Amino acid sequence: MSLQLLTWIVVGLSFILYIGIAIWSRAHNTGDFYIAGKGVSPIANGMATAADWMSAASFISMAGLIAFLGYDGSVYLMGWTGGYVLLALLLAPYLRKFGKFTVPEFIAERYYSKTARIVAVICLIFISFTYVAGQMRGVGIVFSRFLEVEITTGLVIGMGVVFVYAVLGGMKGVTYTQVAQYCVLIFAYTVPAVFIAIQLTGVPIPQLAFGSEVGGSGTVLLDKLDDIVTSLGFHQYTSGTKSRIDVFCITLALMVGTAGLPHVIVRFFTVPKVRDARISAGWALLFIAFLYTAAPAVGSMARYNLINTIQTGDVGTVDGNLAYEARPDWFNTWEATGLLSFQDKNGDGRIQYYNDANPEFAATADRFGWNGNELNVDRDIMVLANPEIAGLPNWVIALVAAGAVAAALSTAAGLLLVISAAVSHDLIKGIFAPGISDKNELRAGRIAAAFAILVAGYLGFDPPGWVAQVVAFAFGLAAASLFPAILLGIFFKRVNREGAIAGMLSGLLFTYGYIEFFKGLFLKWAGAPWGVNSAEHWLLGISPEGIGVIGMCLNFVVAISVSLVTKPPPEHIQHMVEDIRVPRQMEIKS
Repeated sequence: MSLQLLTWIVVGLSFILYIGIAIWSRAHNTGDFYIAGKGVSPIANGMATAADWMSAASFISMAGLIAFLGYDGSVYLMGWTGGYVLLALLLAPYLRKFGKFTVPEFIAERYYSKTARIVAVICLIFISFTYVAGQMRGVGIVFSRFLEVEITTGLVIGMGVVFVYAVLGGMKGVTYTQVAQYCVLIFAYTVPAVFIAIQLTGVPIPQLAFGSEVGGSGTVLLDKLDDIVTSLGFHQYTSGTKSRIDVFCITLALMVGTAGLPHVIVRFFTVPKVRDARISAGWALLFIAFLYTAAPAVGSMARYNLINTIQTGDVGTVDGNLAYEARPDWFNTWEATGLLSFQDKNGDGRIQYYNDANPEFAATADRFGWNGNELNVDRDIMVLANPEIAGLPNWVIALVAAGAVAAALSTAAGLLLVISAAVSHDLIKGIFAPGISDKNELRAGRIAAAFAILVAGYLGFDPPGWVAQVVAFAFGLAAASLFPAILLGIFFKRVNREGAIAGMLSGLLFTYGYIEFFKGLFLKWAGAPWGVNSAEHWLLGISPEGIGVIGMCLNFVVAISVSLVTKPPPEHIQHMVEDIRVPRQMEIKS
């Protein structure tokens, strides 16, 4: 059976499963549509949260980042996992105790302001659409390679599946669909990792394999990889190149961004009790750990296999000329997607993969008959191409495709429902039509979800970067806008509506402007005569991926300063904050 047909079968069966679950658990009222009727068990919610969290960035892009960045890629592991600790300790139980449907609803009541609610909705939509662009890009990559269709066609198929189970099932349908998607994606991620670990080291546990000997050579995989990449002019795999302040800021931005992501926070509104919110966070960390602890091994094995597959040496002479091994089949299939490209600059037929940005290496390049690096690899393909590079069976490759689609669609569905709730519950019912009936609000939510899916599909055609980079921008925006407002709303009763609104707007505008300047306008100007490397102009040496920390600090300073020079919140609001923070035995039992 061909790989394409097998992939269609595996992916198609997973789609049937998701749609079947959505039909079985479809939403009948707004409570089901927004928060699954507050009836999800902690274990199921933990698994759904893990699927919601482990997006295309985690499944497709994170190991690809680690494969090329090496030690520097650890910031994504530390930031994304550490954020759940913050979420479990600082936010989840208190927001669950507050007992509302959405984050903007909490901000509206805590800061006694419709304007604050509107600002929170704007922040939420900015964050969610930035995040969902990365998910739709992941869907397009999977479909374009494994199902051999145009990215446009792949996006339309993905949009159609999400439309059915998100619009029909709402949060209730999405929750139980995400439980199934977690099972698919974690199985799809770990099975090829185990096979490749056994191939390279004989150790079946990926988390141990990248510290084990390669093929009985006496050299462990990481040391072997260090030797290979440095010989090609790249920096040492196990050492970092980023400045300490940038590493700190990216890690912290991802951590606090996690705690401020609306589609993650809303998961803790779906459990029956406050205590269950904490337990859910614990289960989610356990389920996430299965993938996150394997990612460094997957990244290192992918980089090792890539280099050893494409630079295999000569096979003798043909017609008096030195001949090299032909490019492998996996290379040709991925080259057809445009995500992998080879330009034979010196005409020798061999792929010259070196770091031409390294001046020390370039000075000695003539002895290799080298005329510049000839290979460009999109980082987002490494996890998806890894089983093919390693020569694994077609069923494993098809399973990886299904897992990647599950990861992308699970997060996309959660984000789209958050956007839907922001429009129907926070804007329509909360601002413009307070008297709307439950039935009409549910209809408005489904229409908003359908419209959000169309916008998400459009963003998938032309996202502003590779998957993990786009997702990092979303985390920065969440860190700079919603996180301070939520945290101050729980722990600092003196903060008022004027401070919260000013803080959210200043944090969001500063962070978005910084990202847009260095990832948008600056790139257009970089070709000008005065153009230089944009990194030289970063504020304090902080990259756009980490600038959310500065935006967050700005938010805190503005919110507190404005609050201290304006009227304090009303007494009943201050009492409400104390009630949220201080547990009561009768409330915990309820």
